[in-house]
Amino acid sequence: MVGIDAGGTRIRARVAEAADGTVRGEGAGGPGNALSVAPADLERHLADALRKALPEGGGTRVRSVVAGFAGGGEGAGRERARAALARALRAVGAAPAPVEVYGDADVAFAAGPGAPADGLVLIAGTGAAAARVERRRAVRAADGDGWLLGDAGSGFWLGREAVRAVLRALDGRGPRTALAGPVGEVCGGLSKEAVVRYAYAGHPVRLAALSPLVVTAAGAGDGPARELLDRAAGELCATVRALAPVPGEPLVVTGGLVGPGGPLLGRLADGVREWGLVPAPVPDGVAGAVALARLAGPLDGASPRLVH
Repeated sequence: MVGIDAGGTRIRARVAEAADGTVRGEGAGGPGNALSVAPADLERHLADALRKALPEGGGTRVRSVVAGFAGGGEGAGRERARAALARALRAVGAAPAPVEVYGDADVAFAAGPGAPADGLVLIAGTGAAAARVERRRAVRAADGDGWLLGDAGSGFWLGREAVRAVLRALDGRGPRTALAGPVGEVCGGLSKEAVVRYAYAGHPVRLAALSPLVVTAAGAGDGPARELLDRAAGELCATVRALAPVPGEPLVVTGGLVGPGGPLLGRLADGVREWGLVPAPVPDGVAGAVALARLAGPLDGASPRLVH
């Protein structure tokens, strides 16, 4: 079986035994957003990850493939994802194989303890989105609206707010902050001109790379940086709250900010406790994709058994 988690930053692929889920190989490729990555690039990134994951000569033995794509949960995104995946599988010699395409939230949720079928999932990395999952498919989403309109509390959001905090400190509208030095180094100079030039010179999403600076400054005791982390966690909690959480239901969380050891995980856990939720952090959705692949078809007439 092959499980794939195709996120906005990179694609992860895992090959596992159909009988017991034993991992046989793993690989990674470039960005996998089905809506924003050009079809030819998406196919190439998928093929790169698959070639690294598949044992030599093992492609023809693939029994089932499940892939979760950012931007691939429905509509045109799902069709683009399915087409690129089919071409990539042929390119690595793994076709034909039964293929099922999900959204990234679906496979992230399935990566939770016991491969749950119903509950909530929150993804907070470069972007941020949450979803309610029923019968292993997202049925309602909150945020995930992209860098311009949403992704509140994400890595991009933190990077942008760090730049704003430095600009306000430079012209006297805000308090002094330890973020000024490291942000100035990244921007090529600690002046409003240099910081603004950097912010506008490239794609806005690259500001997400500044988010670790906020975490470092907050850890060193910088007040404005700590406030940014508090605000980011508050935004993520508001995204979860929009999905009408039910006390005790699963809340699977993943992404650089809230996955295992993530800098906002503790704050998030504190924020959702009042709704009777306990976050279950997972590194990514590739284990969920493998779990869904095991559920996708019977093994010699017997259905795989997973705890729901």
